[in-house]
Amino acid sequence: MDYKLRGRVVKLTRKKIFFLGLYYLFARHLPVSNKPYGGKFGKKMRFFCCKRIFDKCGKNVNVEHGVDFGTGQGLEIGDNSGLGINARVGVAKIGKNVMMGPEVFIISKNHNFSDIEKPMCVQGSPQPDPVIINDDVWIGARAIILPGRKISKGVIIGAGAIVTKDVPPYAITCGNPAKIIKYRTDNQN
Repeated sequence: MDYKLRGRVVKLTRKKIFFLGLYYLFARHLPVSNKPYGGKFGKKMRFFCCKRIFDKCGKNVNVEHGVDFGTGQGLEIGDNSGLGINARVGVAKIGKNVMMGPEVFIISKNHNFSDIEKPMCVQGSPQPDPVIINDDVWIGARAIILPGRKISKGVIIGAGAIVTKDVPPYAITCGNPAKIIKYRTDNQN
């Protein structure tokens, strides 16, 4: 089944539509995974739905309470990775062993604004620019990653950082805009 979403055609099967409904109406609202009352059930239910929604979903993936990923179109996530509480995720390829704090925004869309004769809200948006997050990355709470950024292996992104540029391997970044403060490899012999 095809439908138009913000100017582009999205293909969704009936199965995917069913699991999107189940996720957004029920599973998304279940308790966070570490709560003693229903946390394990919530984690399993969200994983059960997302395995059938995302383009690729690895083993032992934790999608926390309140995560919004649109239709899941263009979203891939590797083994042992997680999407933090109330995260918002666009088109992204997330590697293995990625940790994510709460309220992280991974943005893959922008707005057209070149025609000054028209209001920006009616100019539409270009195709999504995917974000790539490699293996073994830790993203702190409320970090924002802008469209098209590549986060290399072993990176730490501090809480509240706004990532406007690609981040090299094993860098530790923080701030607005995010700047490299040191490398994880600095302490090794």
